Amino acid sequence: MPLIKHGAESDDPWDYVEDGAELSDGGYFTVRLSRFLAEAPTLSDRNTRVGVRLASDDDVEELVPYLQDIQLIEIDFPKYTDGRGYSQAQLLRRRHGYKGELRAVGHVLRDQIFYMNRSGIDAYDTVRADLPSVLEALKEYSEVYQPGAGGQVPVFRKRHGS
Repeated sequence: MPLIKHGAESDDPWDYVEDGAELSDGGYFTVRLSRFLAEAPTLSDRNTRVGVRLASDDDVEELVPYLQDIQLIEIDFPKYTDGRGYSQAQLLRRRHGYKGELRAVGHVLRDQIFYMNRSGIDAYDTVRADLPSVLEALKEYSEVYQPGAGGQVPVFRKRHGS
């Protein structure tokens, strides 16, 4: 799948490791939250970079003590009607101050990318949208009404100078 981040297609050094599969001694890999929590003490001793994949029903609060050590959090969108990933991204960025990469994986559609970006997601692993479509989606709206994790100033604050 093409990975799109920072306005370009990008090589992806990260590998997702299924539950029960052997972990490599080096490299970059992501695991499900449950596996990460169960193996956190041993994962930190490896000479690797470790990321976490959140399922839509995972509680991001369980990840908070480890956020400073995690370079990548993948948020799984199992189907386009499941919006819990937006809330997970907002919580990670706005409440917990996560600065690493937030990547949308799974059922990522072009029509969702603007809203994913507003929620704090900054990379998209998708076969359903090409680079020009993603860039177009990110610029689809010039103004916003609600605050978001992307830092864009809402219209209300612009009007009232607050």
